[in-house]
This record gives sequence, structure tokens and C-alpha cells, in this order.
Amino acid sequence: MPGNALTPSERTQRARLAANIGWAFTQDRSARTAPARRAAFAKFEKLVDPDGVLPPEERAKRAENLRRAHLQQMALRSAKARRLRKAGGNDAA
Repeated sequence: MPGNALTPSERTQRARLAANIGWAFTQDRSARTAPARRAAFAKFEKLVDPDGVLPPEERAKRAENLRRAHLQQMALRSAKARRLRKAGGNDAA
């Protein structure tokens, strides 16, 4: 590698170090992650009501259902990947 270029492993280690230092000095974790939570929920709202015609309460209910479905889908995929990994399979997706 030329000069001071980092390997992928070193970049990962550097990123983890920076993240842990950042969280160590974060006073209000909820406030730090609030913008990301708002953006994620807005994404789900846009998916369930792309034209913005639903009443806000209904849009919020549907967005929450879609968010939960998304989390359940990720959990299912994770369980499948763990099962395949334990069985020695290579197809974790």
C-alpha cells in the first residue's frame, strides 16, 4: 500500500475507535440519535402516504406498522443467517 494508506481492517478499527470515543462523551444519547429517528420515521410515512393525503394520525399509525414490519423482516433474515452459519452453510441471505 502506498504511503500511509490504511487497510480495510485498519479503517474499520479506526471507525470503531472514533465511535466509542464519541459515545463515551455523549451526555444525552437520545438527543444525539433523534435526527436519525425522525428521518427514518419520515421515510416510513412517505412510503405509506406518498401523496400526503392521509390524516396525520392515520399516516403515523400506518408508518408505525410498516416500521415494525421492517424490524420483523430484519429479525427473520438475521435468524436465518445465524441458522445457516451454524449449519455451515454459505448462503446467509
